[in-house]
Amino acid sequence: MVTQVDQASGLRAMAGVQAPVKPVQVIAVSSGKGGVGKTNIVANLAITAAKSNWQVMIMDADLALGNLDVLLGLAPPFTLEDVLARQRGLNEVIVSGPAGIRILPATSGSEDLTALSHDQQMHLQSQFYGLQTPPELLLIDCAAGISANVLYFALVAHEVVVVVTPEPTSLTDAYALIKVLSTRYRQKRFRILINMAKNAREGRDVFRKLSKVTDRFLTVSLDYAGWVPLDENVPMAVRQQKALVELYPKSPVSRAMAELLEQVGQWREEHPLEGGLQLFGPSVVWASVQEGV
Repeated sequence: MVTQVDQASGLRAMAGVQAPVKPVQVIAVSSGKGGVGKTNIVANLAITAAKSNWQVMIMDADLALGNLDVLLGLAPPFTLEDVLARQRGLNEVIVSGPAGIRILPATSGSEDLTALSHDQQMHLQSQFYGLQTPPELLLIDCAAGISANVLYFALVAHEVVVVVTPEPTSLTDAYALIKVLSTRYRQKRFRILINMAKNAREGRDVFRKLSKVTDRFLTVSLDYAGWVPLDENVPMAVRQQKALVELYPKSPVSRAMAELLEQVGQWREEHPLEGGLQLFGPSVVWASVQEGV
């Protein structure tokens, strides 16, 4: 049986590199349903971190329907589809975004990438070990729902942030995502971020509603990651294909992103990171997702 250490060493040997000196903090940002503002949060958090001198990378992990590049007004010549097809290396598809963040863009409209095969996952792993300059913080913008890809990226991150809005459908689908990850794959800790809340009270109320249900039916730990206000500047920024924190640095959402970044720094202290890029650890994780173990 290949151990995690043996496998990670083998991947580094394949790439001809050493493990990062400083562990990379990997955060998967997910949601039970679409339309909750998840990609917006990822983009604005990344830029906020970069402006605070963090080395940040975003992976658009909605591999078949990526839209992070569109949100930021970018036109990448290559995407992760080219990496998975072995036509380009990971270093070749990275594009620079606002404030110097680095982005791994996804393609749009590729049905073949809705569920990565084991070989594709291992190839992606080896490519990440070959990154010329690993980041301090890697944000994974997951697709919505409970597809195999979503489950995989959530499982291999250090932290899982579930974005929820006050809508009942968002709460129901967030619970479904947490249930699958906890009961089938033994994920026990989740950070809950309430988006589009009218005020702090509503944010707390939404979190309590979700916690009440998970406390009754699941064995998980939900940590409140805060709330992001409903802000009329958000759709204006989207239409301009610009990040809100750059267009409106004093807006309520910009302040919320600064507060969220403080928490991200605390998470690193609460749960020290082990190894290098945990995202690209043992392939047995992927096998368990495919086989439903």
